[in-house]
Amino acid sequence: MTSIRTILQQAAHDLNISGSSSPRLDAELLLMHLLKIDRLLLFTHPERELIEEEAAAFAQVVSRRCSGEPLAYITGEKEFWSLRFEVSREVLIPRPETECLIEELLRFYDPPGAGLQILDIGTGSGAIGIVLARELPEARVVATDISAEALSVSRRNAMANGVADRVDFIQGDLLAAVSGIYDIICSNPPYIPDVQYGLLPPGIRDFEPRGALFAGPDGLDYYRRIIREGVSRLKAGGRIFLEIGEGQRNKVEALFRQECGYRDIECRKDYGGMDRVVSARKED
Repeated sequence: MTSIRTILQQAAHDLNISGSSSPRLDAELLLMHLLKIDRLLLFTHPERELIEEEAAAFAQVVSRRCSGEPLAYITGEKEFWSLRFEVSREVLIPRPETECLIEELLRFYDPPGAGLQILDIGTGSGAIGIVLARELPEARVVATDISAEALSVSRRNAMANGVADRVDFIQGDLLAAVSGIYDIICSNPPYIPDVQYGLLPPGIRDFEPRGALFAGPDGLDYYRRIIREGVSRLKAGGRIFLEIGEGQRNKVEALFRQECGYRDIECRKDYGGMDRVVSARKED
């Protein structure tokens, strides 16, 4: 048998060689997940011996991480907005930067959000729509995704986070399957230009769903559709919030200006100083 101390040292060594940016942390998180223990137990009992089955299982997950598979897919979960979300290879892993979209939306709409109708387009794991349902407990959320597998994940996340009764999940291509009008439309759509496929880190390129990443030759295909179709789905005075990628602010703002019916275009930077969220209001 092998102790926690020894097996963590070996795993961190292997992960470092494989190119992990945080080999020791990755090893610790994988072992805590496997043994179902917290960090306190991990650190206070380094002499604990792993049985053969535990050591073999740990070797397997370390091997997956060494191959570049994201930690969240191995553990099956990711924290977002201090909530736990199930993730699988059918959904994009929620990023901390996306919390800026929620913060920006909440700057305009205060809790409890009485009467608000919200549309979350391309919901994936459900992270955005579920957080909004929790932060705006008197609002109603409709969340769409083209992927049935993604919607299965998001429904489980809504149940786990206590908002399944206030989020309706609909399968469809962007706005195609929804009806009615909304106070808020929000989305973190695919926005990576197709030509950048080979430039992505392997952990993203080889494991995350391609359909949630790429958006045509210039990365703007989904913005064009959401902005064009969204104007007829917004109430007068309602607002669209879109997460954007690096260098896309001017292009997305131009799309809003080109489409009649929008005004008060604003941009929010993330905490790294990058333009991250563009929003616009439908004319009254």
